[in-house]
Amino acid sequence: MVDHRAEVVKVVSETFRLDPAEIELDAPLEELGVDSKGRIKLLSALEIYHDVRIDLDRLEQFTDIGSVAEVLAEALGDKAGGSDERR
Repeated sequence: MVDHRAEVVKVVSETFRLDPAEIELDAPLEELGVDSKGRIKLLSALEIYHDVRIDLDRLEQFTDIGSVAEVLAEALGDKAGGSDERR
């Protein structure tokens, strides 16, 4: 599976106006100021940026940059597999 952490850092920094150099990959999103509403905003930004669909049920997994990257990788893998079926 491809590592998408750098892409997630980029989207997080742009969406929440944070310095990417200050985003620690294992820091909880809450420490970055991303609350439950922010996770929805992040999910939406990832969907737009990568033209994918991520099920809202996956928000529970948005705990840090790595976990968001894993969810994104799965969404991109589904898209790359040629399936237009959305979860």
